[in-house]
Amino acid sequence: MKYYMTAAAVLLLDQVTKWLVLTKMDLYETIAVWKDVFHITSHRNRGAAFGILQDQRWLFIVVTIAVVTAIVVYLARLGNSQPIMSWSLALVLGGAVGNLIDRLRFAEVVDFFDFRWINYPIFNIADSAIVIGVGLMMWVTLRQPADADRVVNETGDSR
Repeated sequence: MKYYMTAAAVLLLDQVTKWLVLTKMDLYETIAVWKDVFHITSHRNRGAAFGILQDQRWLFIVVTIAVVTAIVVYLARLGNSQPIMSWSLALVLGGAVGNLIDRLRFAEVVDFFDFRWINYPIFNIADSAIVIGVGLMMWVTLRQPADADRVVNETGDSR
């Protein structure tokens, strides 16, 4: 349940921040939080990460629904047995649903975090949660073989 609550918190934070951008800013308006370093910029993205695959709305909707379904099933199976993997799935779930809502409502995703000093694409809370969640998944996945090797070496057998 705590993982679904985390996903819901990510979703709520994502949707509230996007609502603020939509209602308080004009499209392409920018607010310098730290001039030439970090701005809040009202931007829209009709593609995927980094603007690739522009105007493929239905592809993203279908893929996202499949991913969300798989995450819900996997989270139910994992439970508390692998907490880091479950937290990562919760982050991805909240972010995926947040961007899915945008695609269903507006046919595009509302973005606003604008880090100019690294010339990085503008993004949002959902994108951040997905990146952090996938990063945690990769860490857990890459760490597991080393843990298995350690068990074999410490016990002398290959359980």
